[in-house]
Amino acid sequence: MAYSDSEETTMHLDLYWIPLGAGARTVRFSGRTFELLSAIAQRRPRCDLYHSALIASDGATLTTIEMAPVPDEHGRTQRGVVAEGCVGLRPLGALRTFRYEVRRWPHGLIPDLPYAVGSPVRIANDTASVRHVLDVLASVPTPVWGRDELDAGEMWNSNSVISWTLARAGIDTSVLRSPDGGRAPGWDAGLAVAARLP
Repeated sequence: MAYSDSEETTMHLDLYWIPLGAGARTVRFSGRTFELLSAIAQRRPRCDLYHSALIASDGATLTTIEMAPVPDEHGRTQRGVVAEGCVGLRPLGALRTFRYEVRRWPHGLIPDLPYAVGSPVRIANDTASVRHVLDVLASVPTPVWGRDELDAGEMWNSNSVISWTLARAGIDTSVLRSPDGGRAPGWDAGLAVAARLP
């Protein structure tokens, strides 16, 4: 997705809520199945699921921040990858199909951004907040995706990475909520892990 010149020259940090699996049938189906089973187990209505991402502007460059699958071995040179982790089970991480990457990608793309709901959510307009977010991302934990290795109370995923990063950067996350009728699994796990650090 292209961004306007005015967006690039304005200092800001924006949060996007993207429907899980937008543009990817398999992910959408598995997400809906997971949510159906979760809703039954927790005896609550089924919700729409969301994947979160950030776009930061330092006044000159737009940088996309998100967790995504690893498409090839050139992430650190081509997509601004700062960390990688395993998906499902740690031994499977030897295979690229079962790894995820955390991107801090200058001029990067988020393919599903056009599907975002109730977005962007402007989080900050100041230099310190933007730089803090960009700086702390490199130290994000990388436990196995889809599991609760850190005893945070729920699985670790893309939402965990975003909420952890915001919390560690000193952003007030108490006012951030997924769109009405939806939820962002893993969001609270990121906050819980971030709160353990001084």
